[in-house]
Amino acid sequence: MALCAPPSNPNTLIVKYSIVSLLRNAFSHHEQWPLAWRSPPPKPEYDVVIIGGGGHGLATAYYLAKEHGITNVAVLEKGYLGGGNTGRNTTIVRSNYFLDANAHFYEHSLKLWENLSADLNFNVMFSPRGVLNLAHSHADLEAYSRRGNAMRVNGIDAELLGLDEVRRMVPLLDCSAEARYPVMGGLLQRRGGTARHDAVAWGYARGADSRGVDIIQQCEVTGFSRSGNRITGIDTSRGHIRAGKIGLAVAGHSGQVAALAGLRLPIESHVLQALVSEPVKPVLDTVVTSGAAHFYVSQSDKGELVLGGDLDMYNSYGQRSNLPPVEHAVQSLVALFPCFSRLRMLRTWGGVMDMSMDGSPIIGKSPIDNLYLNCGWCYGGFKATPASGWCFAHTIAQDRPHALNAAFTLDRYAQGRVLDERGAGPFAWAH
Repeated sequence: MALCAPPSNPNTLIVKYSIVSLLRNAFSHHEQWPLAWRSPPPKPEYDVVIIGGGGHGLATAYYLAKEHGITNVAVLEKGYLGGGNTGRNTTIVRSNYFLDANAHFYEHSLKLWENLSADLNFNVMFSPRGVLNLAHSHADLEAYSRRGNAMRVNGIDAELLGLDEVRRMVPLLDCSAEARYPVMGGLLQRRGGTARHDAVAWGYARGADSRGVDIIQQCEVTGFSRSGNRITGIDTSRGHIRAGKIGLAVAGHSGQVAALAGLRLPIESHVLQALVSEPVKPVLDTVVTSGAAHFYVSQSDKGELVLGGDLDMYNSYGQRSNLPPVEHAVQSLVALFPCFSRLRMLRTWGGVMDMSMDGSPIIGKSPIDNLYLNCGWCYGGFKATPASGWCFAHTIAQDRPHALNAAFTLDRYAQGRVLDERGAGPFAWAH
């Protein structure tokens, strides 16, 4: 009697299919690859038009379709998707905030991050490797103790580490008594980490497109048509588009686009620079930040050390690097990690930050009836991407803010309800 062959291992079949697919794409021209999303011409009219094809704009369109069933939506991008701040940040994700409004908002965002790859069916490479804020003095430790307690009261994970715990967690860090920045401990959020910035834009774009949203690239907004206190249409480089509602999500260029509609926003635009080293083997498996040095570092999936510092302290819309901040970041890296002194710098870049007056975002209605604002993200735009889109979609669909963004309205400045969150920067210090 002939023996029956054992059934094929499905995992083996998946591997074989993946190898064949990889080889086919490797030897083909990219023009033949299937499109991840459509590039349709703009329609004459949409229920909602989102201006800005970065993470926040794409997430807003995705959640409008997914959560509210609004699919007659267009996303207008003057360049290409992810060509702005979404592709020009240091990819850090965290929710270690002190004030209640920010804490609840960014914790909601972190929870969305934790399931985002499954939700989008697209790997955004979220890596919960932990975010460690170094304490360099007794005052730092006391401030981090207060911040950590506030986080835990709000249901957010936080651990206050002593020197020995920091030394074990980050063995390459200079924890000696002779260090330029003496380390006394730190505040750790283990659920924080990093994500792949361009993958986030691509995932939301594909998800929005699959639900009928039109993503229109190379479409610059040049003006608005108004009737009374409403915007009736948008003038673009690809023609006039009528819109029922308009959402503005253009990051550092919010002031410029809002001015086309006659609005002056309480924000300033500054350049935030970053750089990466040449790639090395995995040596740093957490995000390390230092408020004293105004510096933070992590290691990417490609092995590069990703370095960030503080703003260029002058107004600018430039996206190029500038020597003083780069020099400061490198000096800070070598002071904290002397073993990295022989690494070479690979590339630098700058992102345009729209800085609000209190360090917290503006996400809500504008004085114009059907224009909605998503701006003022300061240092925190990337990590806010899921919650920003989720809350902005709710605000546009329901014409009122969600409880999570109710504190972030534009009129808080006139009413004196500022959210002065000193921990909104990458260093999360508390004053």
